[in-house]
Amino acid sequence: MTPAPDVATAVADAHRREWALVLAATARVARDLDVAEECVQEAYAAALAGWARDGIPDNPAAWLTTAARRRAMDAVRRERTLRSKLPLLVVPGATEDDRAADRPAAVEPEGVVPDERLRLIFLCCHPALTQEAQIALTLRLVCGVTTADIARAFLVAEPTMAARMTRAKKKISAARVPFRLPPAAELPDRLRAVLGVIHLLCTAGHTAPSGASLVRTDLADQALRLARMLRELMPDEREVRGLLALLLVTDARRATRVDADGRLLRLEDQDRSRWDRPALAEAHGLIVDGLRGGRPGRYLLQAAIASLHAGAPSHDRTDWPQIVALYDALLVVWPSPVVALNRTVAVSMVSGPERALEEVAELEKDGRLARYQYLPAIKADLLQRLGRPEEASIAYRQALELTDNEAERAFLTGRLARPHQA
Repeated sequence: MTPAPDVATAVADAHRREWALVLAATARVARDLDVAEECVQEAYAAALAGWARDGIPDNPAAWLTTAARRRAMDAVRRERTLRSKLPLLVVPGATEDDRAADRPAAVEPEGVVPDERLRLIFLCCHPALTQEAQIALTLRLVCGVTTADIARAFLVAEPTMAARMTRAKKKISAARVPFRLPPAAELPDRLRAVLGVIHLLCTAGHTAPSGASLVRTDLADQALRLARMLRELMPDEREVRGLLALLLVTDARRATRVDADGRLLRLEDQDRSRWDRPALAEAHGLIVDGLRGGRPGRYLLQAAIASLHAGAPSHDRTDWPQIVALYDALLVVWPSPVVALNRTVAVSMVSGPERALEEVAELEKDGRLARYQYLPAIKADLLQRLGRPEEASIAYRQALELTDNEAERAFLTGRLARPHQA
């Protein structure tokens, strides 16, 4: 039976808003991500029929959590029964990991990470996995980002990313990794991956990798909320301070990034008077405090660059030489081709588009950005500024082929239609 449109909409809305919360609560019962994910999926499927029959509940998240946790408890009981009835499965040749999995779970330090979603992120960022697998798995399971969008963030094909996540889950299952919350002393060991998750979540919210809208407000809000909670949890970590500052500066421009019709506006075309000044001031304070503590890390430097952009009275009066210097420092601590590409924009303002185009050409030879739409888009803009419209058109078409966001496609199409204008 096809569910009524209002029920289908309510379930879809609950999936977008509450998936992570429901999964986090269920994982605490199941203590196994695969089982928890399966139970949550079953709960959402049950909601379609249950809500059509009984009405949409006042608190969909509570309904879904209760349904998923009951399924998880049933699964745990079945597992215990199986093990009690078939002891030969676990006795001869059983490993220490096997025996550990059969013992009652240790009591978790409840007060260490008070938020369910943040707890689950720390759980998923398990050291048994590579950092890329930690981040990808967490974005998929906890944050609800699609595999296709995660693949775009990592600049790989979707099947490649899907295979990596499948291997990560199998590794967790094979190793019988206990999904318990690490003690407070171990949290710093997982911090780098947690920061990466929140940053990529912000990136996916700031510019949605696919879809009709430029911004995914739900992801951007979730990233900022998680960064604030992380700051409360680990106030002395300078990179946590830097990440929160970066997200604040990034989000401060949200309202001005599109016009009334949803069309993308470039930084130089945005109304700076509408930027969120309290957020920018908060970010500035965090950056200043962070820079006092010694050599800055990746997120503090990114925040400092973003803050310099935001603090300039106009695009033309931006302190471009200082931004190039900050990018140089950033490349030392985070030698990423994306950072090198972003640097070329500042280089073009200091040394001219021809010099920047030479650096873009080197990045093309590198090959790691072959699927990154911003490389041909930046190249096209530089070619336009150099008065080479035919070559700019070719580059814009390349960028269009790599872009799945409709707002970005409309912007690039508009630029392609008038290649003689810089």
